[in-house]
Amino acid sequence: MDGHIQAFMEYLEFEKGLSLNTRDAYRRDLGKFMAFIQDTKEYKRLDKITKQDIIAFLARQMDSGAEHSTIARTLSSIKTFYKYLVLDGLVVANPAGDLETPKIKRKLPRVLSIDEVDRLMEAPKVALPLGIRDRAMLELMYGTGVRVSELLSLQLDDINFTAGFLRCLGKGRKERIIPVNQTASDWVQRYLSRSRNLLSKSAKERTLFLNARGRSLSRQGFFKILHAYAKAAEIDKEVTPHTLRHSFATHLLENGADLRAVQEMLGHSDISTTQIYTHLTRSHLREVYQRYHPRA
Repeated sequence: MDGHIQAFMEYLEFEKGLSLNTRDAYRRDLGKFMAFIQDTKEYKRLDKITKQDIIAFLARQMDSGAEHSTIARTLSSIKTFYKYLVLDGLVVANPAGDLETPKIKRKLPRVLSIDEVDRLMEAPKVALPLGIRDRAMLELMYGTGVRVSELLSLQLDDINFTAGFLRCLGKGRKERIIPVNQTASDWVQRYLSRSRNLLSKSAKERTLFLNARGRSLSRQGFFKILHAYAKAAEIDKEVTPHTLRHSFATHLLENGADLRAVQEMLGHSDISTTQIYTHLTRSHLREVYQRYHPRA
């Protein structure tokens, strides 16, 4: 089984172009499923596993207190794994093929107010090289709505300052082009002219944002930076990289942006994923109505 899972991981990486984090999630889900099969069943072969076995595993997860979102993701991992096995001729049928994914109540994402965004952007000490870098990263993330993995993998030639566009590789290594506003563009150019050359240890390093040792900044490093600035800005809510992405989308829609355009900028393959932000804008409209209408 381990050999088949490893081959599946290579398939996800080289043929599907999925990120390391996504592949790791698949590996964890399948590892738990295979451990369950080995502990509870006499048979070990993949082609002997039935729909009832999968249901029993998911029931075990539910009994142990797993969230519906976790169960849905696990079922998705098993389905995708068996699709691969069928394509590769290793099994005849997908035992999870007709199992319905549990419906998940989507939580409305947290967003920052315009005032909170302004305070967050002002938090870095831009008299220092790292402060300029941090301001550039925050402005670019909020200004384009890119994911943290996309931000940190940007290369020097991925931003066209003249045209005002950024190129990034999203999920599945799908390329998209996103407009860059003048403020974000100015801060990135300031970082390039005043800070990056001080951080870089090698002319061969093409990654845009570098850490203090001249290497690519890690996700963990960015999380710590963002957390520190949110605290300094006295923002009384959890602020993650996705908070900036959510705020980007919500503020665009609140100001009249087209949903399809926002979908394209965010890199959502399905517009239903983007439509969650319309709930946020409706909530905003209700709040405005309740606050200002004399009959409310």
